[in-house]
Amino acid sequence: MRFATWDVDLDRAGPGLLLRDIRGGKDPQVLAVRRMIEALQADVLFLTGVDYDADLLAARALAGDLYPHLLALRPNAGRPTGIDLDGDGRLGGPGDAQGWGRFDGQGGMVLLSRLPLGPPRDFSDLLWADLPEANLPPMPPEARAVQRLASVGAWEVPLPRTEGPALKLLLWSATPPVFDGPEDRNGRRAGDEALFWARLLEGRLPLPAPEGPVLLMGKANIDPLAGEGPRAAIAALLAHPALQDPAPQGPDGSRATADFRADGGPGLLRTDYILPARSLHVTASGVLWPPPADPLAVVAAQASRHRPVWVELDLP
Repeated sequence: MRFATWDVDLDRAGPGLLLRDIRGGKDPQVLAVRRMIEALQADVLFLTGVDYDADLLAARALAGDLYPHLLALRPNAGRPTGIDLDGDGRLGGPGDAQGWGRFDGQGGMVLLSRLPLGPPRDFSDLLWADLPEANLPPMPPEARAVQRLASVGAWEVPLPRTEGPALKLLLWSATPPVFDGPEDRNGRRAGDEALFWARLLEGRLPLPAPEGPVLLMGKANIDPLAGEGPRAAIAALLAHPALQDPAPQGPDGSRATADFRADGGPGLLRTDYILPARSLHVTASGVLWPPPADPLAVVAAQASRHRPVWVELDLP
């Protein structure tokens, strides 16, 4: 079975605009995303950067007839807190939400599957302060009392198997470790969003650890070797004894999954990951990053700054 994760950059400036663009059938980015999804041929596909609506209309329109099963839960992105979380003296701005967002649900997460999915566990309401050894920045008590750890979301979704316990898909999308000040709020948070999974697997949270094999995938927004962010946090997750890193590569041998070279950005970075349990048998892995001569290269660049990461597992 092929599992994939991809940040599709399908967030818009207001609610309903993504659904409009998908249903219109002419938006160049949406068309490019669909072509990439078709080329990816994943059995289970986890998408980040997709605007959420309560009826999942945008998610279903994007999935079309490719995936009969999908899951999307209300994200923390854009979810109001009711307090001046960013300390700018105003209420209701994007920085006052649980996760940065111009509106409730901007840039959420969607799980698409060709196989039925089990009922999820949603960890998105865990307070940042409740993470053991949390690397909290200075914040007033009222912010500490409401600030959730997950900037977008953190889920566990069972994928039933014909033999043995269900495969537990552990899914997340972390904040970029930039766009803050000397307090390094976003950097600290991105690091702790990664370390949350290590704490969960180790049974160090007030939450039951996953039972059975796990597959951790999503957007960590941290490269272990380059760019900004707490590299030690993602390095610890990559080296966790319960997980393995297949180190997917593109055709050029690079592990990069995102292109941030525009406008003096940090360059090519590995920000998106799939980490199977050590007990799982990985048969192949890769990054769908078409070489320049491939006609799909233009499509990939038009779709998103990120490229899909995939892993194939031998599952009974």
